[in-house]
Amino acid sequence: MFTPKYPTPDTAPTADTSLVGPLTSLVHPAACDCPHTTTTAPAPVPAPVPVGRPSVQFTPGALVVAAAGGTALVLVVGTVLVSMLLAVAITAASVAICAVVLRSLLNHQHNR
Repeated sequence: MFTPKYPTPDTAPTADTSLVGPLTSLVHPAACDCPHTTTTAPAPVPAPVPVGRPSVQFTPGALVVAAAGGTALVLVVGTVLVSMLLAVAITAASVAICAVVLRSLLNHQHNR
């Protein structure tokens, strides 16, 4: 029951060299009169890079929009984080008040 069960080995046919010829025909012979060996392609020239120009240019209007968007994002994230902190603080305070009330009720019951 707990012994591993191995799958049957692959039954792929073995390589037969009679079906596939030797790969020597892929090697280009040294004495060749092919047209591709007589012409050489020129090396590609890289495109010139403009000097002294920043890659991103902002207009004054785009800068104002980016600053306003960043400010709005900071305000929204800050509001969410402060509200989460406030929720945790209110929950902790209510649990503490419940603990004090239960403790006083239990102590009052034992004192009777």
